[in-house]
Amino acid sequence: MAKALYIHWPFCAKKCPYCDFNSHVRERVDASVWRDALLADIRHEAALAGGEPLHSIFFGGGTPSLMPPSLVEALLSEAEALWGFDANIEITLEANPSSVEAANFAALAGAGINRVSLGVQSLEDDILQFLGRLHGANEALDAVATAQRHFDRVNIDLIYARPGQAAEDWTAELNRALALGTDHMSLYQLTIEPNTRFATDVRRGVFTPLDDDPAGDLYVLTQEVMNAAGLPAYEISNHAKPGQESRHNLTYWRYQDYCGIGPGAHGRQGGVATERHKKPENFLAAVAEHGHGIKHQRTLSAGEQASEALLMGLRLVEGVDLSTLEARFRIPTADLINSERIALHSELGLLSRTGNRITVTPAGMPLLDALLGEIVADGLVTA
Repeated sequence: MAKALYIHWPFCAKKCPYCDFNSHVRERVDASVWRDALLADIRHEAALAGGEPLHSIFFGGGTPSLMPPSLVEALLSEAEALWGFDANIEITLEANPSSVEAANFAALAGAGINRVSLGVQSLEDDILQFLGRLHGANEALDAVATAQRHFDRVNIDLIYARPGQAAEDWTAELNRALALGTDHMSLYQLTIEPNTRFATDVRRGVFTPLDDDPAGDLYVLTQEVMNAAGLPAYEISNHAKPGQESRHNLTYWRYQDYCGIGPGAHGRQGGVATERHKKPENFLAAVAEHGHGIKHQRTLSAGEQASEALLMGLRLVEGVDLSTLEARFRIPTADLINSERIALHSELGLLSRTGNRITVTPAGMPLLDALLGEIVADGLVTA
């Protein structure tokens, strides 16, 4: 049974040019309408997936820090009444480091949030302007300090491998970020996603993305700096002090069940995949008509589940245990993986196999997407 709940708030003050998440800009958002709709969506999920107390809740977006704290409190109160909370529950909210949103941190902590993830993205004003962010570097520093006063745990996001970025500049920025003293950092390489403004800019020649080789060098540099600072990677882009890993995200990567509510949210429950309507207005209409926002729902085959578990689990430094997957999905190990390709990439130092456990090595992590395409056995998703 699910022990994790994801709540999606789809609204932003501005759409960032690199963002392909389900986020929307609206001139006005009626909090009372969204309160009723999200509560209905939660009740629908709880009726299907009651049971164990929740061990994590994650408010993602969009920009959840734009939510009225009273709405956050109402959703948490309902979730606790429906599921109950684990004594050590992790309740995370994504936030932008603008002064307006930081002013809500005390109220959000009072509502029950105990972990915040700040979209700092850079500590350089010119880079923040390039990335389309609404905050400046000093505002970001102030927001981190405010968050550390109000929340038990703080994560900051940074984006690197930017056009023309030099290794010495990234090292200096990364060390400045480490000096802030957060226990978790999410470090993402800039990716030009389809259907974003950056994709249009690249097509028009406005800027040229960093080439793969220097981007790969920056990835290696990142691992070295973070390891030396005591925040090693536990997932390809996520670093934490031991014991401070995001419990919620580990639920996804370890392919455990979770409920997802709100526009565009996905869920996995007992082999059933759910997806909510993405457009806010369509989501509201679906809830009004059906009592939930589900657009698609289907039972996944054992092969599809095993494939997803492999694709998610190999993002983690801990890798995956094939015997566990074999027992869980009742698929022989020989049908889960391409052993010849694993042997080849192990010889090349990109993978490691010890008994039944497969891990992607530090050298292989920058090539993860390509490796995953070769590791998973052909035809597994139709098993």
